[in-house]
Amino acid sequence: MATDNRLTPGDAAPEFSLTSDTGETVSLADHRGRRVIVYFYPAAGTPGCTKEACDFTENLATFNDAGIDVVGISPDKPAKLATFRADQGLTFPLLSDPDKTAMQAYGAWGEKTMYGRTSMGVIRSTFLVDAEGKIEDAQYGVKATGHVGRLLRDLKL
Repeated sequence: MATDNRLTPGDAAPEFSLTSDTGETVSLADHRGRRVIVYFYPAAGTPGCTKEACDFTENLATFNDAGIDVVGISPDKPAKLATFRADQGLTFPLLSDPDKTAMQAYGAWGEKTMYGRTSMGVIRSTFLVDAEGKIEDAQYGVKATGHVGRLLRDLKL
């Protein structure tokens, strides 16, 4: 099912409670009082998703020092996410959204075109949620490479 539910700054960030790569339930509400980057990616272990996740890990201390947590969400099962995290040395939570409920709520699931073919899939998207749970920034269709660097620049970190 597609969604045209695009979020904009000032919107309430949709709540979620998803299973992490460690088997724990992680909710958006767990981050209340801190800003959090919630990013959606298509598949653990693919080249682009690996590059993006490693970029977040390499810069996690900078984000954390600025009071910003990072959470990655994909449709992968927790066991695959655990393997991905271990293989790449990732240091932030990876959450499983196999039903695509959170993706649809954030507008990160929908029609995509690649190599001239249209299909349904994860729209690589990143959201900055403020400490009160409002969308501070919403970016859709981001590129895996260079995206984290642009975030750091835009946030002046």
